[in-house]
Amino acid sequence: MKRLLRTCVLVGATAGAQQAWAFTPFTVTDIRVEGLQRIAPGTVFSYLPVKTGDTFDETRSTEAVRALFKTGFFKDVRIERDPEGDGGVLVVVVQERPAISAIEITGNEDIETEPLMDSLKEIGFAEGRVFDRSLLEKVEQELQRQYFSRGKYGVKITTTVTPIERNRVGITIAVSEGRAARIKQISIVGNTVFDDATLVEEFQLSTPTLLSFYTGVDQYSKQKLSGDLETLRSYYLDRGYINFNIDSTQVSITPDKKDIYLTINITEGEQFKVKEVRLAGDLVVEPKELFPLVLLNPGDVFSRKRVTETVEKVSARLGDQGYAFANVNTIPEVDNKTKEVVVTFFVDPGKRVYVHRINMSGNTATRDEVLRREMRQMEGGWFSTSAVERSKTRLDRLGFFEEVNVETPTVPGTTDQVDVNYAVTEQPSGNLMLGVGYAQSSGVLFNASVTQDNFLGSGKRVSLAFNNSQVNTVYSFSYLNPYYTIDGISRGFGLFYKTTDAAEANVAEYTLDTFGGNVTYGIPINEFDTVRANFEYENLDLGTTVFSSQEIKDFITDHGNQFDNVKVTGSWAHDTRNKTIFPDRGSLQRASAESTVPGLDLEYYKLGYEAQGFTPLTKQFTLLLNGEVNYGDGYGDYEALPFFENYYAGGVRSVRGFEDNTLGPKDSLGDPLGGGFRVVGNIEVLFPPPFFTKTNSFRMSTFMDIGNVYPGYSDFDAGDLRYSAGVGATWLSPLGALTFSLAKPLNDKDGDQVQIFQFTIGANM
Repeated sequence: MKRLLRTCVLVGATAGAQQAWAFTPFTVTDIRVEGLQRIAPGTVFSYLPVKTGDTFDETRSTEAVRALFKTGFFKDVRIERDPEGDGGVLVVVVQERPAISAIEITGNEDIETEPLMDSLKEIGFAEGRVFDRSLLEKVEQELQRQYFSRGKYGVKITTTVTPIERNRVGITIAVSEGRAARIKQISIVGNTVFDDATLVEEFQLSTPTLLSFYTGVDQYSKQKLSGDLETLRSYYLDRGYINFNIDSTQVSITPDKKDIYLTINITEGEQFKVKEVRLAGDLVVEPKELFPLVLLNPGDVFSRKRVTETVEKVSARLGDQGYAFANVNTIPEVDNKTKEVVVTFFVDPGKRVYVHRINMSGNTATRDEVLRREMRQMEGGWFSTSAVERSKTRLDRLGFFEEVNVETPTVPGTTDQVDVNYAVTEQPSGNLMLGVGYAQSSGVLFNASVTQDNFLGSGKRVSLAFNNSQVNTVYSFSYLNPYYTIDGISRGFGLFYKTTDAAEANVAEYTLDTFGGNVTYGIPINEFDTVRANFEYENLDLGTTVFSSQEIKDFITDHGNQFDNVKVTGSWAHDTRNKTIFPDRGSLQRASAESTVPGLDLEYYKLGYEAQGFTPLTKQFTLLLNGEVNYGDGYGDYEALPFFENYYAGGVRSVRGFEDNTLGPKDSLGDPLGGGFRVVGNIEVLFPPPFFTKTNSFRMSTFMDIGNVYPGYSDFDAGDLRYSAGVGATWLSPLGALTFSLAKPLNDKDGDQVQIFQFTIGANM
């Protein structure tokens, strides 16, 4: 029979051993492991601190048992000696812990299952791992803690361990979340300058409101409370209360765990003003260039926000001079008697930094040169913060990449060199599309197109398209090389054929067939300004219908219905937007002048000006201000614009809430005829959809529109302007841009054609 050695039996996770009886040390000639089911013998041998040839005694016995228990694989370990043979065979008898076969979590609505499983896996609690009941208890405690942090103090967690064949267990974690405790009252004690309502209005947390069932602002969260306390501190420090302090915070919950009372005790202190502002340290940039960046002036109320913004501006200015790792520290000298503070900005520029290499990654389809020609930071030159950021913006504006990131790591072994690494995530820049769309102004649209904005990764745009709607049928080909010359001069050309049935667009009835071609050049003047010139030939064939008005018939009588025309267009654009699609900061100004060549069949000119400004209000909300003015007139034999060149207003592209193209002058039959002078303005607050704040393809807005069309500039009357307000959304769907609006006209008059809901699907915007 086998003999049990003196320190042989350990049960559970106990690391000690109970002495059974003494035994005589012996030399181990062989080791045998018994009781294994899933674990390989080699695993046991790798942890066992005993090898053949070793002398086995009481000390080695204790070490062996402890080492095997420490692995966590076994719930029972025995070490025996087989007396048969030479008596040197060491027998290790183990009983494995069960393995986790499956983990099921139910009832967890507030915390998603997938990230929860990932977090459990990180601590070793996952399918296929050894089951440890003590670890399960820790899981229960952690789950409870997470729900408490979300204000769900009534949560109940029940775990069930079910044995399964082959020494496995199934684990079910049933969660009963309960209702989140609601904030019944928020009290601030110690405030005399600002009342509770003013301060609490700055908080994320609040007492129940009409929309709190949706926003959840009345659900207590420890993280949100910490953020609100910092907001409260900033509110006072930004208004000069340097000695402000939060003394204590009490969170009280009712016995039924449904209501929470928050009490915040504060000391406001006195308000301080700025006595003097100084610049000190190593001023590698002239003080006269730095002082305009300082946002605090003597006599101002002290503001921590302005101090922080000043530090950022000064650091950025130093970064433009190559001091990438400059430190600007604020040293306030507070005089509690006079309630004044002297603010010193101490500049430590560090070493001037050079750019060693500019590296591109992620551009698997786009050629490296397409990215490098957008660089405003040069290799071997001084590092410039603004040049690096401008280069990133230019890559964003290409429209080829879903995301652009930049890093500036130091070069190993140096203290004055960095690499600039741009990492891009490419997105499809071309498509083959066969589709159907719909627009209220033009009906069903059938389209087929092959468009490649980044043709063969070269950055060139090639498009061949066919579009058919109730209004227009268009065949077109276009080509654009944005870097026709190395200096960034662009050149493009195109051919087109277009037929128009104007009656389907809510305007006067006529038909127009046009074919022609164009050549266009773009010349960059500086980083933000571009001048463009377009030369276009077109042949027009104008026709009438039985419902055409007398104005159209008179035009054909006076000027004919066939025209050969050459147009020359010049434009200037100043563009500082950070993106071309869904920008959230920057501005765009565009002025254009178009004229036909004198002596040909048509003689007219057009002038236009457009201005857009994007201002971030918060991280998610952006204010858009947009204004457009257009004017056109005839010359020579033409006393006004040809009617088919008139401007129109109304619809999703101008004044929403009114039918497309219906505002402005009418012909003798009452159909919209357009005019030679148009004014349009828009005020919008743009924001992402709730719960999808990181999407780059969907944007919502609230807006107010204003505008109208007049026969000419002298006919302008502000009293005739139309106003509307509403909400809208744009989705860049696989079918194309989907835009809809729900607008209410605010001053519609008799004869206006109102259309509250408007949308387009798959139509060019």
